Amino acid sequence: METTTSTGTGAASTGAGSASAAATSASTNSVLRGEEAVRFTSELIRIDTTNRGGGDCRERPAAEYAAERLAEAGLSPVVLESAPGRANVVTRIRGSEPGLPALLVHGHLDVVPAEAADWTVPPFSGEIRDGVVWGRGALDMKGMDAMMLAVARAWGREGRGPRRDVVLCFTADEEDSAEAGADWLVKQHADLFEGCTEAIGESGGYTVHTAAGQRFYPVAAGERGTGWLRLTARGTAGHGSKPNPANAVTRLSAAMARIGSYRWPARITPTVRASLLALGAATGVPLTERELDDPGFDVDAYVARLDPAAARLVAGTLRNSANPTVLRAGYKTNVIPGLAEGEVDGRTLPGPGLAAEFEAALDELTGPDVEWSYRQQSPALTAPVDVPVFAAMAAALRAHDPGADVVPFSMTGGTDAKQFSELGVQAYGFSPLRLPPGFDFQGLFHGVDERVPADALVFGAAVLDDFLSTTS
Repeated sequence: METTTSTGTGAASTGAGSASAAATSASTNSVLRGEEAVRFTSELIRIDTTNRGGGDCRERPAAEYAAERLAEAGLSPVVLESAPGRANVVTRIRGSEPGLPALLVHGHLDVVPAEAADWTVPPFSGEIRDGVVWGRGALDMKGMDAMMLAVARAWGREGRGPRRDVVLCFTADEEDSAEAGADWLVKQHADLFEGCTEAIGESGGYTVHTAAGQRFYPVAAGERGTGWLRLTARGTAGHGSKPNPANAVTRLSAAMARIGSYRWPARITPTVRASLLALGAATGVPLTERELDDPGFDVDAYVARLDPAAARLVAGTLRNSANPTVLRAGYKTNVIPGLAEGEVDGRTLPGPGLAAEFEAALDELTGPDVEWSYRQQSPALTAPVDVPVFAAMAAALRAHDPGADVVPFSMTGGTDAKQFSELGVQAYGFSPLRLPPGFDFQGLFHGVDERVPADALVFGAAVLDDFLSTTS
């Protein structure tokens, strides 16, 4: 199955007239690249790929859409179904320097559910209103999918391409278990990612504005691990009117309350350390390596001194966490059930011993009457920031927004990067967008009225093009 193609190399032009024509053509192509990024975002949103979990999703129409746009650019994408309707798309664009390692660029095609009655516009309309593209997936992450398509097509029109091989991958099932998407691709089609040493995906490279008017772009260089838990409490079933010290509901409720109120100890991981140093320098709250290494350093007090926008980037990644999310028990008011079950969203930091610390705390918090186990587990990730690929992302952002700072950060949640890390790929969150002040980027993820400014997509496609064209 062939998945590799070359974009080709255009012949060099000579003479002032040819140079002028080439400049005009490049300018026209730049405009078209931005227009396509906006249009493709709108059209992808209109393809309802709601992932309700448990296999209830059908990404194939969106996968076919992406494959068609790539084929129009002279590429040879493959559509790979892990189960009926659960489709992924992969293609490789050959670089001009074969000795360089390949770069993976991934985006998912599925989206979380949206309750239409809560929205200002229908969530799957893809409506473009007042320069804004509305709909589920605008940010998470059909906008990035659209930018990937727009850049590949721009290369095809101009007869240019990247220095290193670029593997474009559009996945299914990221919003659930990834079993039908990245996990399946890694297990069944690892050859498609041969030579990939680094990857970019969601979600970093977006504008953050401080109260003082500064702009910076956080680029993700880490993710907390996922530890989704199932809790089970057993007790003695009986009549609801009688005393029952072995009430399963009481036991589970008490354990859930202890977990929800527990204050996890702060742990400064390498990515968070780099983030604190960079944010301090960027926002005028300087921090030194010596201060960070001081055993008495109060990281919470320091974060409280940062601009609120900067503080939000690190506050959720200083600790392991566990949030109760689901309770199931009983079937009648006057019957005490013998079984109660719950679910907890656990997240763990990268680093030696931190996963064990998480598990030991859960043993203590659940107590002797409640059992817990992992329903789903994936590792925490960290990637270096003092490397050429990070510098290239920063350079591409600064080229299009001079005066802005670029800072590393760690994501509180997870992405398909966890699956691709099994192939030895170091992953970064880089889906560039220039956003206006007051735009609630984080709040719109999985939220009501998800939307993205059209000019943010135009900016993002230009930055992505520059980065992918130049990085080595």
